[in-house]
Amino acid sequence: MIINFWGREIKANVVVGAIGAFFVAVASSMFGFGGGPFMVPLMTVVLGLPMYVVVGSSLLAILFNTLMATSKNLFFETVDFKLFAIMAIAAVIGGYLGPQIAKRISPVLVKRVAVVLLLALATQLFGWWG
Repeated sequence: MIINFWGREIKANVVVGAIGAFFVAVASSMFGFGGGPFMVPLMTVVLGLPMYVVVGSSLLAILFNTLMATSKNLFFETVDFKLFAIMAIAAVIGGYLGPQIAKRISPVLVKRVAVVLLLALATQLFGWWG
């Protein structure tokens, strides 16, 4: 498929993207992490999309996964609303500031910061740190 974004044509294999997004959604819904740590590498590395397309597109894709997973967790009564309120305030502020910071720095630097954060997350999940 050819994506026309800001007057630039970008080729992407949407079948591979859809299959990858399915597995990211299943994993993030099961384990509670946002799909971003996997959706962004899927879209940049596997599909070869530029970062300026990936950021907004991955967030929109993750939104629908998040809505579905949240509704199921509400149904199963596994939500702590006090914790949610605290986290939501921080998330709104971070969601407002993040894009403003990202548009002012190099896309390569954004990718490098993402790699460092993913490695830190991986080491913590493996129990090697933190």
